[in-house]
Amino acid sequence: MLLVRDGREPPRGIDNPMRLVFLGPPGVGKGTQAEGLALQLEIPHISTGAILRDALGRGTTTGLEAKKFMDAGDLVPDAVVLKLVEDRFAEQDAASGWLLDGYPRNLEQGAALDDLLSTLQLTLDHVVFFECDSAELVRRLGGRRVCRKCGNTFHIEFAPPPLQGTCSQGGECEIYQRSDDSEDAILKRLDVYQRETGPLVEHFRSQARLIVVDGGQSIDQVGVDLQGALGLPK
Repeated sequence: MLLVRDGREPPRGIDNPMRLVFLGPPGVGKGTQAEGLALQLEIPHISTGAILRDALGRGTTTGLEAKKFMDAGDLVPDAVVLKLVEDRFAEQDAASGWLLDGYPRNLEQGAALDDLLSTLQLTLDHVVFFECDSAELVRRLGGRRVCRKCGNTFHIEFAPPPLQGTCSQGGECEIYQRSDDSEDAILKRLDVYQRETGPLVEHFRSQARLIVVDGGQSIDQVGVDLQGALGLPK
């Protein structure tokens, strides 16, 4: 099933710079699609978690600023996260485009990103929103299981735990479900996501930048639909 293109002309070809944002609820698989597409387009896959870890590791000015809040047990402020994104945009490999994964997360961050791109005189080509119904997301997220001994992660459907497997710490694996993987916990996370991101999706829709892809399909089919939505060779 495809796809909604909200009034946009087909995007530029693979040989030209492309700047993209990927949005979608937990469990929809946007990270997997982002990795594959970024590799194909030869542009960096940028996630805020990765650039924060990199900035901390390299001891950059912005990384040290973020560390102050983390050491105090506080969330890193939006302004600092935005500066991390700006710093990443300035790196050489981002000159030919980039794929921003999971940021912005709410309307305020979306407006801040718009302002940043305007200041940098950069154009955001498309925002891809991977949609999926809650029941499917609960099935995907709720199937996760963890070994209490070694911490190895499994999925009851996609990567089943061993029935009589040997744990890397010795003996048999002790499989359990974490409390935040329960159905109630997942539904609460999805509700929070919808409340925060719903207005952001409409914001980008109103700018005629939004592409909607059915993320409830198989990984391969989602990839095919994504290629088609972006006008890329399948």
